Amino acid sequence: MASGTTSDLRNGMVIRYNDSLYQVVEFQHVAPGNWRAFVRMKLKNLNNGKVIEDRVRAGGDIEIVRIERRPMQFLYREGTDFVFMDNETYDQMPVTEEMVGAGAQFLKENETAELVFDSEKEQLLGVELPIFVTLAVTETSIAVRGDTATNVTKAATLETGAVIQVPGFVNEGDVLKIDTRTGSYIERV
Repeated sequence: MASGTTSDLRNGMVIRYNDSLYQVVEFQHVAPGNWRAFVRMKLKNLNNGKVIEDRVRAGGDIEIVRIERRPMQFLYREGTDFVFMDNETYDQMPVTEEMVGAGAQFLKENETAELVFDSEKEQLLGVELPIFVTLAVTETSIAVRGDTATNVTKAATLETGAVIQVPGFVNEGDVLKIDTRTGSYIERV
């Protein structure tokens, strides 16, 4: 852990705040006239994903946590855990479904994700999935002829088992580009 001040804050940085690890979503230095300057921070808790807003005195001390990102390959699911393999050491690591997050439904075997670790404690902080993935449609309903006049969507099941809404022209066997953050259809590939 490195010690710093609020002037060292950067978006995406991980800090220890109130005995928990937080990622800085955004921050703003505010100097209101003849009052003391302060820093307004929006922080995301790395344990539970909750976002909080708080403010601290400008120039105040903060504890910066050094993180390490390791690309790891997703191998398979074992119960509720996801098993990842380090591509350099071939060590396998089970990761809970909560740690992987909502994008887990778009993760297919042999896909690479970045696992984020606390450099000092070697503790897993989170999993960063690729922003976009390409998945094949395994099942979808047929669009009704009269539905083409408006922007109608239909449900489609992807190869990972995830169900998303897609435009009416998407058919079984099509390969789609999906945004893992929102779970939305981007385009056909």
